[in-house]
Amino acid sequence: MGKGTDHEELTTTGEVGEPTSERIPPAEVLDLDYVYDALAHPRRRYLCYTLLEDTEWSLTDLATKVAAWETDIPEEAVDDHLRERVYVSLYHAQVPKLAEQGVVEFDEARETISAGANANSVLTALRSVSTVLDASQEDHARGNTNDEEP
Repeated sequence: MGKGTDHEELTTTGEVGEPTSERIPPAEVLDLDYVYDALAHPRRRYLCYTLLEDTEWSLTDLATKVAAWETDIPEEAVDDHLRERVYVSLYHAQVPKLAEQGVVEFDEARETISAGANANSVLTALRSVSTVLDASQEDHARGNTNDEEP
């Protein structure tokens, strides 16, 4: 990002309900480095895949879905310990990273995640890459659990 570049503001609510402002890069500067960084971690990719399926997720539902995907078990089989472990990772690491880049918006008060201002750039790249490299991951994330081999 160069000097003099205008930035959009993302407002989130802190734990005590006080609004805080963070700077996020505008879509025009969300180049491949940002996209690759956003998609570098498997949990962030999976979170982005889920945004293709539905535009808003509770953090608990998302943690359940990710835990089921990572362990290749049905969502109903995810126990509280596993869900909590994934929840903590999403809450403290993966969601803040995507929120910082404007890929998602995180409402801490409601503990919900939705697509952010720069989601389209990342989701477009994810769709393109997934057709070649990650098709099974996308299918699983979007609930297409067909066991047949391509």
